Amino acid sequence: MTIISLLLLASLLPHLTFTARANVGIVNGKEAKPHSRPYMVSVQVKEQHICGGFLISDRFVMTAAHCRENYPVLTVVLGAHNLRNKNENSVRIKVESYHPHPQYTGKSFHNDILLLRLEKNAQLNNNIKPISIPAKEGDIEADSVCSIAGWGRLETNGKQSNHLMETNVTVMNNKECESKWGKKEFSASLMMCVYGEGGSCDGDSGGPLVCGDTAVGITSFGDPEICNSPERPEVYTKISAYLPWIKSIIGKNSSAILADEMKFFFEMSFSKR
Repeated sequence: MTIISLLLLASLLPHLTFTARANVGIVNGKEAKPHSRPYMVSVQVKEQHICGGFLISDRFVMTAAHCRENYPVLTVVLGAHNLRNKNENSVRIKVESYHPHPQYTGKSFHNDILLLRLEKNAQLNNNIKPISIPAKEGDIEADSVCSIAGWGRLETNGKQSNHLMETNVTVMNNKECESKWGKKEFSASLMMCVYGEGGSCDGDSGGPLVCGDTAVGITSFGDPEICNSPERPEVYTKISAYLPWIKSIIGKNSSAILADEMKFFFEMSFSKR
C-alpha cells in the first residue's frame, strides 16, 4: 500500500511503499521555552524544514535516514526556536558528508539512522549545544516518562509550527509494541515505542526522544493514517543499538580532523624556521 511520508512538507512528500508513516510535528504539545533545547536542529531542503535532528558533537548531527530520500543536498539550522525569525542568531551550516547506516535500504524503517558531518564545526554557545547519547547498549525501562520536540504539524493534515513544540511521552513495553505493529515492522532490538496524550506528526522525523538529559531514540515512523494514533504507538530508532557504528563514523572523522590539524601545525612550524 502506497502511503505518504509525513516527515516532509506537503509540497515535497514522496510516495513510498511502507506500511507505516514517517513522523514529522508535535500534536497536543506546547511551545518550548525558547532555546531550552539547544541541541535541536532543523534539517532543511532549499531553506524549507523537512525533518528534525539533534547535535551530538560540534561537527555531527544525528537524524533519521529516511529524511534524505530524494533529497541529495541538505542543510541544517542550529540555535533556532522560531524558524521564521531571522533575528534570533540561528546558524545555517552546509552538510559536508552523509553517513546513513549501511543496512538502511529505504524498503523499511529498519536501521533508520543518519549522521550528518557538517562543513565546519558549530560554534557552541547557550543556544547551540550537543546532547549526550547512551554510553552503552540497553533498553529504557517501560513506563519511563521522556520527551520529544519538533517543528512538525500540529495535527493530522494540519499546518506546521514555526515555533519549536514539545510534549512528554511514555515508553511502552517492547512486547506490547510488537503486538501492535508485528515483527515485520517492529524490531525490539533496534527500536522502541512511546505513547501519550501528545505525540509526533509530519515534520518531526529525525528528532530526538530524550530521557533525562540523554537522546535515546530517533523519531522514525507511526500510524499511516493519523498522527499520535491511539492504536499504533510511535516508533523510534534505538540509538544504543548502533553505538559501535556511530563511534566508527565519528571516531574515524575525528582522527582525520586531528591528522589535518597536526599536519597544519608541523607545516607552520617548519615554515617559520
